[in-house]
Amino acid sequence: MYRTVEAANGVQIPQLGFGVYKIEKGAVFEKTIAAAIQSGYRHFDTAKIYGNEEALGRELQKSGLPREELFITSKVWTTDLGYHATKKAFEQTCRKLNVTYLDMYLIHFAGPHYEKAWAAMEDLYLEGRIKVIGVANFEIEHLEHLKMQSRILPMINQIETHPEFQQHDLHDYMVRDRILHEAWGPLGQGNKALLEHPILVEIAHNHQKSVAQVILRWHINRGVMIIPKSSNLQRIKENSEIFDFDLSGEEMDRIRELDTGTRNSVNPTGYMINPIYIQLMKLFVK
Repeated sequence: MYRTVEAANGVQIPQLGFGVYKIEKGAVFEKTIAAAIQSGYRHFDTAKIYGNEEALGRELQKSGLPREELFITSKVWTTDLGYHATKKAFEQTCRKLNVTYLDMYLIHFAGPHYEKAWAAMEDLYLEGRIKVIGVANFEIEHLEHLKMQSRILPMINQIETHPEFQQHDLHDYMVRDRILHEAWGPLGQGNKALLEHPILVEIAHNHQKSVAQVILRWHINRGVMIIPKSSNLQRIKENSEIFDFDLSGEEMDRIRELDTGTRNSVNPTGYMINPIYIQLMKLFVK
């Protein structure tokens, strides 16, 4: 549970985190975060667009855990990209989470003005307000563009990754530039066909583990950070129990062969910068 990966600046980040996307607020959210904390999770991933930063901050405060034991990530949304807008969004996020700094802050998508947003994040990092700065859903072209515009390279890129969409080219590119790979949707967003794949079922049987645990362990062996989410209390615990077994080289190779290049979400290139979409999101996000 406490295995970490090292960012380019030396900060240690828990390799296994807990995602809170689409977890229902209220009693369900409270029980979910309490169960995650009890299962040993200390790395929590949220975002402005999720609408639950305040709820997460409240539950983490109720836990009584010292701030330094927690690793909290949030993200600036596309409607807040720009130097001053990003700084304002960061302060709003800190207020909602009831913290004075963030362990990690990411640009959620490569929308308009992400270069200016990155400049704001660089300044916040240099001021000590963010320990690790990075991006999410960035392709190689975005990272290359940012490389030419920035003083500090992104330290992490959070991208859709699972056995059917393994992101080999982007993964290898990031390894070369010391950009950490963090997987969202690491279980294929509950894809039934994936979770029942005969190869994964066989490997899981050999280790007396679930298919989900095998997939999460596969990510760990690749050096990828993961933020599985669930509001099922049993699965929350199960997803944390992935450090008491290992996959062989042969098993890793068999899982590699499952890559079909199939996304479960939209291609981030171009989609999130659609001006009509941005205007709609301005109505949705408060």
